[in-house]
This record gives sequence, structure tokens and C-alpha cells, in this order.
Amino acid sequence: MDQHNFFETPTTAKLHRAEYVVAFALTTGLAVAHYDEIRWLPALGLFLYIDVVGYLPGALAYRRSRTKQLPKVYYVLYNTMHSLITQGAVVALWCWLIGPEWALLAVPWHLFGDRGLFGNFLKPYGQPFEPVRDPRFSQLLRETEARAHGRLAPDPLPPTELPDEKDGTEGGEGDEGNEGNEKDAATYGTHGVRLGDAELTAADPGAGR
Repeated sequence: MDQHNFFETPTTAKLHRAEYVVAFALTTGLAVAHYDEIRWLPALGLFLYIDVVGYLPGALAYRRSRTKQLPKVYYVLYNTMHSLITQGAVVALWCWLIGPEWALLAVPWHLFGDRGLFGNFLKPYGQPFEPVRDPRFSQLLRETEARAHGRLAPDPLPPTELPDEKDGTEGGEGDEGNEGNEKDAATYGTHGVRLGDAELTAADPGAGR
């Protein structure tokens, strides 16, 4: 979303995907316009090799795993093969060694389709290899959506450091500063949201949609 918050809401995700849908449509249009100039065997190979190398090993390992926790190598393979940088280098190398041709459209067609049509971007470590909704992220989306519509109070200022046990200079004087921090923690919880409002939001299944 920005340089400090690395997540998207359903609305920004749709807008992001829409950009790739447009690119996918343009690539499709070029393929249709030059249908009779495409060497289809190389095009098929260029389309398939991305998933053969980058996706299938991790997908098979995920289905066979009992814990669903895979080594990072599967994520590296997927992210490397589905990177526009990597595939741009492949296309450039092909043009240099073999020559430019319309069969190369298979590469962006694959990547733009993955992102625009299916919403599949790069895979982060620590998340399941296959798409699974994280309940903690669902809670974040509910709170963000509720805050955007005024159903949840804005986040308070970031909590200050706990007072030093000796002088109690932060958050008040001595024990009073500790009591203030304890009250803030009791009021706002770990996510900086008033607990009563968060509970009401979580109880509303329509929030965040």
C-alpha cells in the first residue's frame, strides 16, 4: 500500500490487479493480431516452463506435506520464475541469441494473467505456499474497513516507552506513569484499537467486505 504498510485492502488489490488485466488484454490483442506469425511450439514451451520450474515443485511438495510448511527454496523458485525482471532477462537473451519473435508474447501473457486474472503475485515466506486466508490479516482488514467508514476510532498515538524504574520520567511520575500505561493497554489492547469497538467489528461479518 505504501512504503510503511506492506498490505492491500480489497479495493486497492482490485485496482492493482486491474492494471495487469489491461496489460493482459493488450498482450492478447497482439497475439490475435499476429496469430499467423507466432511459432506455437516455442510459445507453448515459454508459457509452460515458468510453472514447470517455478510452481509445480512447490505445489507437489505442499500437497504431500502434513505440516504445509515448506523449505524456502520453493518460494525462491516461484518468485524467481514469476518475476518480471527474470522473465524480462529471458526475453532479452532470446532476442539476442535467436531473434525477436511474436512467440515471446507467451511470457508476459502468463505473468499478466497470473496477476490480473487470478491475483497471484509473489509468495512471502511464512505464509502457506497455496492461498489460505490468514485470520490475523482478516482482522486487520475488518479494522481498516471499519475505520475508513467511521465505525472504529482512529488509532491512538504510538505508545511511549515504559518509564524507567528508577526515575519514572516517561508517561508520568513514578507509579502514576505505570498506572497510565496499564490503563492504555487495558483500553486499547495490542493493536491500538479500543477493545470494545474491535469486538463489535469482529462480531459484524459484513465489515471489511
